[in-house]
Amino acid sequence: MTKPNFIIFYCDDLGYGDLGCYGSEHVKTPNIDKLAEEGIRFTNWYSNSPVCSPSRASLLTGKYPARTEVDQILSGKRGAAGLSADHETLPSKLKANGYRTAMFGKWHLGTTPETRPNAHGFDEFYGFHAGCIDYYSHIFYWENPPVHDLWHNEEEVWNNGEYMTELITEKAVQFIQNEREQEQPFFLYVPYNAPHYPMHAPEKYMERFAHLPWDRQVMAAMISAVDDGVGDIVNALKRVGKYEDTMIFFSSDNGPSAEVRNWLDGTEDKYYGGSAGIFRGHKGSLFDGGTREPAILSCPSLIPGGQVSDEIGVMMDIFPTFMSFADISIDKETIDGDTIVEMITKNGKSPHDQVFWEYNDQLAVRQGKWKLVLNGKLDFEKVVEDTVHLSNLEEDPSERNNLAAQYPELVAQMKADLHEWYESVK
Repeated sequence: MTKPNFIIFYCDDLGYGDLGCYGSEHVKTPNIDKLAEEGIRFTNWYSNSPVCSPSRASLLTGKYPARTEVDQILSGKRGAAGLSADHETLPSKLKANGYRTAMFGKWHLGTTPETRPNAHGFDEFYGFHAGCIDYYSHIFYWENPPVHDLWHNEEEVWNNGEYMTELITEKAVQFIQNEREQEQPFFLYVPYNAPHYPMHAPEKYMERFAHLPWDRQVMAAMISAVDDGVGDIVNALKRVGKYEDTMIFFSSDNGPSAEVRNWLDGTEDKYYGGSAGIFRGHKGSLFDGGTREPAILSCPSLIPGGQVSDEIGVMMDIFPTFMSFADISIDKETIDGDTIVEMITKNGKSPHDQVFWEYNDQLAVRQGKWKLVLNGKLDFEKVVEDTVHLSNLEEDPSERNNLAAQYPELVAQMKADLHEWYESVK
C-alpha cells in the first residue's frame, strides 16, 4: 500500500467552543466541520500544555514537555534557544524515511539556526520563529526591541501588507500543487497563528460577522479566515488526487487567551474572546479550559468517517500514530505518547490510564473520569481557592464541584502518582 501523506493544522489559542462542530453559536466553520463529518471528532482530546511552545514541542516529539526541555513559553528574540536537535521530531523521522516535509506558519520552538524548522527536518519553511507577529507587517512586538520576523528557510523575506493567515494558506496550496507529479509521500505542517492576538482580520471576513459585537466579530473573522484556508488546502488535495490518502489532523495548541489583548472585561463569566465552551479556565490553566482542545482526524481511505470519540487522546499521541500508519518503526522507550490506531479504526479504548500535566507550579492528572488539579489557576494569574481540586468529569465536566474531601483515598493515590511522575520528568 502507498504510504499516506500527513497534514497537521495547528491553530493558536483556539478554544474548545470556537468551531461550529463543537457548538459555537457565533463562528461558522463549514470546511473544518466537513473534515469532522468525514473523519473522527474527539471530545476528550488534550494538549500537553496550556501554553504554546510546550504544546508544540510535545506534538512534534511525542514527549511530555519537561522531557523536551521546553516547558515554558520561549522567547522570540533573535538568538533565543529552543528545542534541541537532540530530540527526534515528526518531520525529521518522516524525512529519514522518504517523506518530503514542509512547514508554513508559526514555529515558536527557537530562533537559533540549530533550533529552527530546517534543523528539525523540514525541507521547506515559510513563516516566523516567535510566538506572535503583526498579521500585516509581520513584526514581533512582544519583546523589545521589536523585530521583523518572516522567513523562507534561512532567508529573511518581506511580504508587508499581506495577511498572514492568507499567506500561510497560499504557501501550503502551492506546495500541494507542486506535489501533483510526485510519487514521494509528504508531511505538511500548517500552524496558523490565528486566532492569537493581535486581533487583525480583513474586511471581507469582518463583514461575515457584522451582526456581532466588535470583539466577538474580529475573533470570528480570524477563525473564519482559517476555515477558508483549510477549505482551500483540502480542495488543492482533491485537485491533485491526494485527498483520499492524506491523513489530516486539526487542533489547537491550548485554550483561549484571557489576556486583555483579546478584549475582555476581566471576569470569567463575561469573556468575549475565544470560547472554552463549558470548560473552566483559559490559556495558562490546567483546568480543562486551558488544555482540552477541539481535535479532528480525517483520512477517507484509512479512517471510517462520521465518528465521535469520547476516548482520551493527547497531542503526544500524534507522533506514534503517524508512524504506525506510515509503517515506520520507533523506539517506544524514547517517547511518552501512544498510538491511537485501534481507537480510531476499531472503536478501541484510549491507550492512557493516566495523563499528566505540569505548568508554573500547577500539577494535574486525568485518570478515567477523575481529574485532580493541584495549585490550579484559571489563567496566568487567577488562583483558585482550592489548592487540591478533584472533579468527576462525567458528572461535572466544567470542574466546578470539588470532591477532594469526599474521596481522600483517591486523592492520595492520584497525588502520589502525580508527584512520582513529576519527579521522573522534571
